[in-house]
Amino acid sequence: MRTGSEPTTARSALRARFWLSVWGLVWAIFGTAAFALVGRPGWAAACGVLWLVVTVDMTVILKHMREGPHYQPGRDIPPYRPPESRPPSRPR
Repeated sequence: MRTGSEPTTARSALRARFWLSVWGLVWAIFGTAAFALVGRPGWAAACGVLWLVVTVDMTVILKHMREGPHYQPGRDIPPYRPPESRPPSRPR
C-alpha cells in the first residue's frame, strides 16, 4: 500500500547494496592494477578514485547495517506507520 510518505520513510536493501559494492570493489581494484601494469596512468587513477568511492560507500553501508533494525529491518519489523495527517495539496 502506498501512503505518499515513501520519500521520507524509504528503506534501502542494504544487503544487496553491500554485495554490489563488493562487486564494484573487486572490479575497481582489478582495473587499477591492470591499467597501472599496462602503463595507462589516467585510467588507473580513474579506477583508483572509483575504488575510493566504493570503499566509502561500503563503509556507510556497513555502519547502517550495524546500527540495527531501524536501518536494516528484518521480516519481524513492521513498516513505518503512515503520517496521521496529509500535507496540504498544492493548487493546480
